[in-house]
Amino acid sequence: MYVSGGKKKEKEKAIKPNAFYLGIAAALLFIFSFLISMSIGSVGASFSETLRILVDYVINPAISRDAQDSMAVILVNVRMPRVILSAMVGAALSIAGSALQGLLKNPLADGSTLGITSGGALGAVLSLVWGIKVPGFLQLGTAVTSILFSFISILFIMALSYKIDKVLSSQTIILTGVIFSMFAGSLTSFLVAVSGESLKQVVFWSMGSFSGRGWPHVRLMLPFFIAGSIVLMCLTWELNAFSLGEEQARYIGVNTKKTKLIILIVVSVLVGISVAVSGTIGFVGLVVPHITRLLTGPDYKKLLPLSMFFGASFLMLTDLLSRTVLSPAELPIGVVTSFIGAVLFIYIFYNQSGRNTR
Repeated sequence: MYVSGGKKKEKEKAIKPNAFYLGIAAALLFIFSFLISMSIGSVGASFSETLRILVDYVINPAISRDAQDSMAVILVNVRMPRVILSAMVGAALSIAGSALQGLLKNPLADGSTLGITSGGALGAVLSLVWGIKVPGFLQLGTAVTSILFSFISILFIMALSYKIDKVLSSQTIILTGVIFSMFAGSLTSFLVAVSGESLKQVVFWSMGSFSGRGWPHVRLMLPFFIAGSIVLMCLTWELNAFSLGEEQARYIGVNTKKTKLIILIVVSVLVGISVAVSGTIGFVGLVVPHITRLLTGPDYKKLLPLSMFFGASFLMLTDLLSRTVLSPAELPIGVVTSFIGAVLFIYIFYNQSGRNTR
């Protein structure tokens, strides 16, 4: 249906305030999630005490080394790096999922549904079992192998899907990803079975957890996260063009092959580094972008940044739930996100199949 220029401008003006308020709401949710995640734990702290300690830490970072206040030491040395890491992983998986969905024009595309997470987990477990390390750099060997296997996985899945179905339909890609996930999962299980003394560590890590993560893990992920997020944010115009179809995107000046390769590489980096520092956390890249798209629409200029904020908040709150619901025991965060994601996955897949059969 044709929309006149005047009506179109009025419609855009009506949308802008909503987008602005949605951005404010996302920022407030992020701040609230951060503060409540910092305050609640085996040793609780009030919001005012948490804010005081955070302000003191910003003014004098040395508090992390020589603070006399035991609560400050707990918040700064133990809880803060865990909360920051969970926020980065949530944001990374969410923006990666959004980009994949835009590239493939498939609302079910995600690192976990396409098998990328399973591939990254296989590479990380190989690194853990075989002791692949880079001297002087914490877990960099695990990060490199996880990223490499994530990239190989997505290339293999897309190539196999193309061999099966030249059209690359959503169902074919998803089913191929599920099959590959089962294959990679079986190899991971085999490695777990023969891992010997490292069995407990590998099993708990394979279910996803931020337990025991500290500032070195934050420093390891930070450069990958910043670089990958910036690259994807610079490709919002290309992702919007892909929503019109690959052929139309090519007509309006998008180098589709180059853009595809860049996005696949960046997604592999973000998923791989997330798996390396936190283990297997599934469905975040499916749940968050889908909910965000319902609020923002398909414009990737709004979808990507808001997905990052919502993804960070979602995983901070999920991690809070995982470490408090069975306190003093801790529930692997991957169990919680997989339960939520599986329910939503069924809902989305059912709705999409219903539309395709009409």
